[in-house]
Amino acid sequence: MRVSRLLGKTLRDDPSEAETPSHRLLLRSGMIQQVAAGIYSYSPLAQRSLNKIRKIIREEMDSVGGQEIGLPALQPLEPWQRSGRDKSFGADLLRLEDRRGRPMVLAPTHEETITLLVKQFLQSYRDLPLLLYQIQTKFRDEPRPRAGLIRVREFDMKDAYSFDADEQGLDKNYKAVITAYKNIFSRCGLPVVLVEADSGAIGGKDSQEFILPTVVGEDTIIQCSGCGYAANMERAVSTKGTLIDGDATGGIGPISEIHTPDISTIENLSRFLVVPKSRILKSVFYWADGELLFAVIRGDLDVNESKLKSVSGSPSLRLASDKEVVESGLVPGFASPIGSQGFRVIADDSVESGSNFIAGGNKKDFHFKNVNFPRDFSEYVIGDIAIADEGQKCSFCDNNLSSTRGIEVGHVFKLGTSFSETFQVNFVDSAGDRKPPIMGCYGIGVGRLLAAAIEQNHDDKGMCFPLEVAPYQIYLAVLNQENPEVENAAENLYQELSKNGIETLLDDREESPGVKLNDADLLGFPVRVIISNRTLKQNSVEIKIRTSTSNDLVAIEEMLTIVTKLLNGS
Repeated sequence: MRVSRLLGKTLRDDPSEAETPSHRLLLRSGMIQQVAAGIYSYSPLAQRSLNKIRKIIREEMDSVGGQEIGLPALQPLEPWQRSGRDKSFGADLLRLEDRRGRPMVLAPTHEETITLLVKQFLQSYRDLPLLLYQIQTKFRDEPRPRAGLIRVREFDMKDAYSFDADEQGLDKNYKAVITAYKNIFSRCGLPVVLVEADSGAIGGKDSQEFILPTVVGEDTIIQCSGCGYAANMERAVSTKGTLIDGDATGGIGPISEIHTPDISTIENLSRFLVVPKSRILKSVFYWADGELLFAVIRGDLDVNESKLKSVSGSPSLRLASDKEVVESGLVPGFASPIGSQGFRVIADDSVESGSNFIAGGNKKDFHFKNVNFPRDFSEYVIGDIAIADEGQKCSFCDNNLSSTRGIEVGHVFKLGTSFSETFQVNFVDSAGDRKPPIMGCYGIGVGRLLAAAIEQNHDDKGMCFPLEVAPYQIYLAVLNQENPEVENAAENLYQELSKNGIETLLDDREESPGVKLNDADLLGFPVRVIISNRTLKQNSVEIKIRTSTSNDLVAIEEMLTIVTKLLNGS
């Protein structure tokens, strides 16, 4: 391909709307164009990279027994209502009606549809295991699209689904896909970390994410250097510690009121009573499924909403307003579940690690002291609903936890039988019994993978594409092309490279050497070849690896051999 024929123009300056290096470089290179918030058009260069990523994904998924299928993006709403995910996805689920008024959705994922497809063909255990995948456009009405291709509303995703007769089969498929994913990310130049994760709206019992550590990531990863534990903050756990009883007698004191005038925050209450925040119980109120939910947690900890959703079984949660709290008959800043009736209470397991806590007195300017569990309220569900953060102790080895930012580039789930049972999918096992197949789900965002590859591989001049992801392998820049001899030599080089299967972009524009060399760095192809008056006089070309600081003069007749070796890693 010749630059003079290529659709797309590079920009000299950084676009003002760019948020991250990948966003900035994709816009500057002309690889993407924003159509609307979180919606992009892709130029030929971007499409070549995306196609290479798709090829890598297909090769690795096929290598572990995957079969490629195709499922519709436009789907009836009814299966989503049956699974309940019309509610769990909430406003992210794009809804519309066809001309007959039938409610439809633009699918954000395909668990419902794949389950219904398999239902038509699955009869016996002999039909299992299955590992099915597709690469297809998905739609999610993200409230805050950001960072170019990292969080978008329309995107291509490789989603895969496994069906197995038993847990052992699921484990085998799950491990196989993890192996395939590690190979995919390695080939794309991404040193990822595998961490425990929250299943979110996808559902299932177990979930792991592949995270690329980077300061521009929107995920926070909690890690332990001692034992290697790693988890997304949504799922991470930590040791909360056991509190020494604060009562001078060492026993459980009787609950009583204390006057706390205008003291409605944990910080102020801690100072007023001269007690650590860990000895105070705070109530955080959420609106869940049309009712008020009490979340009770130690004052030195914060509520993890992902964990709270899991423990409460409420797929949709939002913080309740002071108005809603008041209308429910409670006093903001002074409320607690002590003596409260008709409310769901979810208590963090940290409340079991101490005694004689301070809690709201359920009337203005008053708190209770000597609050104890389960003595003082028993209608509650207890579980881990706390955020684990850096500096806290690891639950597995007691070392300090650390945190880092990262981009999620892949996600795997053990779904279990929830979708199989919902849609009444069964097979006959070897004993003649009918059972639902056990499912797994596995996703990779193709565009996000391109953005992640750029985040990982760039410098102050531009992109530094890994070989297998680069739009072209060679950037052939012609300087002094007004000289017919240079122009003819460049054309011969271009034809020779192309004839030998080496993907080459020929910069044949009538532009200055500075413009061409700057664009070569910006576009970041693995190898740059320059021919000019100077090199031609020496019957040579100049070869530079994008990530190297040195240039090498190579005889023209040796150029093909040298380039081939460089591309082969030798």
